[in-house]
Amino acid sequence: MPKIIVIGSLAYDSIYTPSGAAERALGGSSNYFSLSASMYSKVGVVGVIGEDYHASDIDMLKERGVDVSGIKREKGKTFHWAGRYEGDLNEAQTLTTELNVFESFKPTLPDGFRDAEYVFLANIDPVLQMSVLEQVKKPKLVAMDTMNFWISSKLSDLKSVLKKVDVLLINEGEAKILTKEANAIAASYKLIELGPKAVVIKRGEYGFVLFYDKHYFILPAYPISKVVDPTGAGDTFAGGFIGYLAKSGSGLDLETLKRACVQGCLMASFTVQDFSVRALLNLTEAQVEKRFKEYMKVVTVS
Repeated sequence: MPKIIVIGSLAYDSIYTPSGAAERALGGSSNYFSLSASMYSKVGVVGVIGEDYHASDIDMLKERGVDVSGIKREKGKTFHWAGRYEGDLNEAQTLTTELNVFESFKPTLPDGFRDAEYVFLANIDPVLQMSVLEQVKKPKLVAMDTMNFWISSKLSDLKSVLKKVDVLLINEGEAKILTKEANAIAASYKLIELGPKAVVIKRGEYGFVLFYDKHYFILPAYPISKVVDPTGAGDTFAGGFIGYLAKSGSGLDLETLKRACVQGCLMASFTVQDFSVRALLNLTEAQVEKRFKEYMKVVTVS
């Protein structure tokens, strides 16, 4: 039985950045999240794929110990997203979004997933996020992500989900849209008022802002001289964050949340160094630990 479950997209992405391009490369929030979180704990994925989804991409998850029994293959094509990054690598320009089998996706949890202690509701329709919450029993911690599309189109449903989660992980631009505030500090106050006990605002190359129990924790991103592809960095962050919490067995306390944010930051720093999930495929604990020590030199005053 997985300790963590993630509900999100399994996709193929076509990505164009100043560093080059990757056509129909493996993507989707669940892939980035599970590859990251599986460094720390057992993960199960709930999602849908089409007839064109390669068996080798499922096998890749299995090799990392990910439980794929919640993935359903349906007739049709797999979700496909195409995006371009120009100038500001913190924001992608969406070129095409082809929902395909994801359009009719209705998440159904296998029996063994309903007892998961940690739940991550990736960026999907808040109606589907709520349906997942109705299927899990007594999770120790529930975290969620969202995006501007759901903020503008299903705000009422989104607010209902926010009342039921422990942690919101959201990027800075969407935090500002949701709260109508001009900066991450002001936005974090408003987000807590919507229901979550803790908020992590992801700021791309500028790191993150954690707000919990009236305390802030703010750090920069790990310094990367060349960002190749920022796609999936936020989901990789979430994987490291929740993976660390699951490994520690902790619920919500400030010091553990701080350490979880650092792990999320480190995992995201690997993702952006290559296209798709490539940088995560052969990543080792030793490499993460080495980068942790380097990061501490960056953020610690001696």
